[in-house]
Amino acid sequence: MIAIKNCKFFEEGKLRSDASVLIAGGLIQEITTAGIPEGYRVIDAQGALLSPGFVDLQIYGSGGKLFSAYPEVETLRQMDNDLLGKGTTAFLACLATNTIDIFKQAIVAAKAYRKEARGFMGLHLEGPFLNPKRLGAHPEAYVHKATLAEVKDLLEEADGVVKMMTIAHELQDEEVIRYLLDQGIVLSLGHSDANFEQANLAFAAGFTTATHLFNAMPSIHHRNPGLPSAVLNHPSAMASIIADGVHVDFEIVKMTCKLMKGRVFLITDAVTACDKGPYQHRLEGKKYVTPEGTISGSSITLLDAVSNCVKYCDVPLNEALSMASALPASLLGMDWVTAELQAGKAASLLLLSDTLSLEKIFINGVEHLRSNN
Repeated sequence: MIAIKNCKFFEEGKLRSDASVLIAGGLIQEITTAGIPEGYRVIDAQGALLSPGFVDLQIYGSGGKLFSAYPEVETLRQMDNDLLGKGTTAFLACLATNTIDIFKQAIVAAKAYRKEARGFMGLHLEGPFLNPKRLGAHPEAYVHKATLAEVKDLLEEADGVVKMMTIAHELQDEEVIRYLLDQGIVLSLGHSDANFEQANLAFAAGFTTATHLFNAMPSIHHRNPGLPSAVLNHPSAMASIIADGVHVDFEIVKMTCKLMKGRVFLITDAVTACDKGPYQHRLEGKKYVTPEGTISGSSITLLDAVSNCVKYCDVPLNEALSMASALPASLLGMDWVTAELQAGKAASLLLLSDTLSLEKIFINGVEHLRSNN
């Protein structure tokens, strides 16, 4: 049992610093201004900010190996340990367009690893059912329209480990989309050439979000608003965004956060250096690129993304924290993660300094050593 005193935290958008947070059994038990009961180990936060842990719904590798190149239990374990040390307490391991065999290997590894997983929540399959007009760094050779038989073959042994898929809805048959939704998979519109009307049809069909807004989709044009405008104007559709200042300029991130308050969330889209398989990445400045020089993944953490939103995009700190925790969690139905600390919720928490550096990390109420990276 742990009691964290002298911490700051947000409540209804306002900063509090007058209470202690009591943690036991992996849960927040109480937020109290009274004395700390006997039996609790007391941690003095010394004014640090206590925040929910971060949730990354799109990351390809962390700590050394790219998951698609090494779709193994050990890679997931490595990602889990590395990300926990960086403040990401829940994540989906993402695989970009690849062979069906690689997807199946990843599913086998995910099923095996989830027995010991701490932050790993499942898989996000980004492809192969994308629009070849919007490939980004995806290899065209593997991109194709889905068939119901293929999708059933891919998912019949998945046992719920595939949580999210990025798909170009405009190219798919209704029976495929209906089947995926029936499996409880979160569908995201991405690597799509959808126009305004087609994008809205996707959201009406059950897509609830869009993948890395502005990347691998049509640009906004005043006579052809396209997919981004459909997302910006939609009453409920969410979207992920890469706030690294490279994939999306900070001024566009700023605009998006104003227009989509409560609907846009942060992802890293982060990769690692790799010289094996169809996804080979090298670090070039602050981004990763393919051997041909095409921009691929980012090099940021979610904490970097939060900091960038605050420093460069005029996003209030409480909203930036929510964009990295509560909002992606809500999309995935993780009701134990909220924007603010609440009794009965999971005690996967971060202590952050005034400069947003990690001071301490708690995973289900247990203190975790910080990463040196």
